[in-house]
Amino acid sequence: MNNPNSQKLNTSSAPHIPARISVQKVMLWVCLALLPATLAHLYYFGLGILVQLSLAVGSAYIFEWWCLHWRKQPVKPFIADLSALVTAWLFVLCISPIAPWYVAVVGMFFAIVVAKHLYGGLGHNIFNPAMVGFCAILIAFPQSMSLWLPPGGLVDNLVAGQSMTGAEIFKWVFTGHSALQIDAVTAATPLSAIQTGLQQSFTLSELTGQAIFGDFGGLGWEWIANWLFIGGAILLYKRIITWHVPAAVIMTTIAASTPFYLFNSDVFMSPQQHIFSGGIMLAAFFIATDPTSGCSSFRGKLIFGAGVAILTVLIRNFGSFPDGVAFAVLLMNISAPLIDRMSIPQPYGKKSRTNPHD
Repeated sequence: MNNPNSQKLNTSSAPHIPARISVQKVMLWVCLALLPATLAHLYYFGLGILVQLSLAVGSAYIFEWWCLHWRKQPVKPFIADLSALVTAWLFVLCISPIAPWYVAVVGMFFAIVVAKHLYGGLGHNIFNPAMVGFCAILIAFPQSMSLWLPPGGLVDNLVAGQSMTGAEIFKWVFTGHSALQIDAVTAATPLSAIQTGLQQSFTLSELTGQAIFGDFGGLGWEWIANWLFIGGAILLYKRIITWHVPAAVIMTTIAASTPFYLFNSDVFMSPQQHIFSGGIMLAAFFIATDPTSGCSSFRGKLIFGAGVAILTVLIRNFGSFPDGVAFAVLLMNISAPLIDRMSIPQPYGKKSRTNPHD
């Protein structure tokens, strides 16, 4: 019976329950969680990360705007959701702080245009955009990725003349020239030093005596990993992520690397060195936890995280790249739909295939 005084009920399509938290707030919390590790990176490796962050963020938003305009999508909502910022930030934490300017531009092209918008935009990508961008430049510009500043306190290095000033970094990034002898102020990453040294028949104990190594892993990398762990704990507390992927990545890395280390500690890294060198902690809390390119079910997340860890350890021990985190994540992205299909719990009341009488 129609009542002219009654209010019209909105019967739009599902879902009718509003989301607990918006995409913008999720991305904002991720940025806040990344900030401590970024400051640690700034302290140990100099001002280059600010240059790279500016290049990557600027390129990401230009490509984001262009793709949205090309796809005839509303620009403002997708620009304001901060997803491009998070992609750029994660990418920058993986690259050399003194990489040439075109590295960030090319990386963001593959991340935003290829890995994100060519698959349908936010929420439709099957690969993690930041890792696609990083793998692209790692393969295209391997020499640029091998140049890192030596770890150490920013102020101490500048006073001792062992690091590049902001102006020198800016000049090197944009022109490829510097007043300093670049070989004298750069150093390999811990994982690269280990890979090169083992190929030259040095033992692991001899290699880890270099100045670029700390107590558990790479000097500086240890503190960056610690701050990534704290940032990840914040995301867990805010329920942005669940514990399944981080626990699976960290615990499986320890479990997978321990037998190799016990078999030959002169050739294979210890579990601590795996955890505190390279991108394991970044992957555990910020990359492998991507809800779009990862798994949905709890069991699937555990399998996904374990797969990332196992592949990373195998690539580090036997592969041609020093760190295998990015390749491991992309390989597990391919497997995520199958893992979800096999691990999603059966609906209540559905008969089991193994026991049709249930």
